[in-house]
Amino acid sequence: MENRVATPKIKHIIAVASGKGGVGKSTVAANLALALVKQGAKVGILDADIYGPSQPVMLGAKTLPEVLENQQIKPLILHGLQSMSIGYLVDQNAAMIWRGPMVSTALQQLFHNTAWENLDYLIIDLPPGTGDIQLTLVQKIPITSAVIVTTPQDLALADAKRAIMMFEKVRVPVLGVIENMSLHSCSQCGHQEAIFGQAGGENLASQFNIPFLGALPLNRSIREHADQGCPTVVAEPDGTITQLYVEITKKMLEPLAQIAKNSLSKFPKIVVEQK
Repeated sequence: MENRVATPKIKHIIAVASGKGGVGKSTVAANLALALVKQGAKVGILDADIYGPSQPVMLGAKTLPEVLENQQIKPLILHGLQSMSIGYLVDQNAAMIWRGPMVSTALQQLFHNTAWENLDYLIIDLPPGTGDIQLTLVQKIPITSAVIVTTPQDLALADAKRAIMMFEKVRVPVLGVIENMSLHSCSQCGHQEAIFGQAGGENLASQFNIPFLGALPLNRSIREHADQGCPTVVAEPDGTITQLYVEITKKMLEPLAQIAKNSLSKFPKIVVEQK
């Protein structure tokens, strides 16, 4: 898959992956998208976790998306972010008992049948794992690049390695590693403790020679904001954690610009000669 040029209405498609559940990937994806909005970009987020969609709750969705005349679905605009999720289209209390091929087809339809409006960036919140669903998604959708989210814990790092290797096999450039739940800061005394270990994300990035994009704390407010449908970047626009997200997105965009430049350079040059 050499061609990493996205669709005409989407300049860059960035997959946020972890390889493992429970590391806060969806929370990170939502806040990364909102940090890009905060910087003036037109951004969308596609919740690709069919079995456990998180974005409807985290973004505070209260209405259903509109179906347009051409059978396209209009994305919900939440906090200035265009969003689409299977959670908008099915009963959130229903169990999604679908086999792999059905999930892969549903994800492709969510992507292609959503009327995205001229996006600079589409963030795809990938489901956990590195199996058929993830491989099909990255092969059928023109993903520009990927970001890996992990905690410093060895178990999370092992699955994050598999995610990186999956992207390498399908030739999707990895922009870098984000270490989530890096340090816990006590709300009473301010004492910081590395509950899940130290420097795991940095060591992982070094092992694969990719950028370490930054570390995010284990903080109760992040969870509370997500549960309330108002992620931290929106809830605390001038806060320290929001600034961390903004800094991470700036680090992401540096290699992304080079990837886009390299993709354009692969198209043949047409030269007209007069005879």
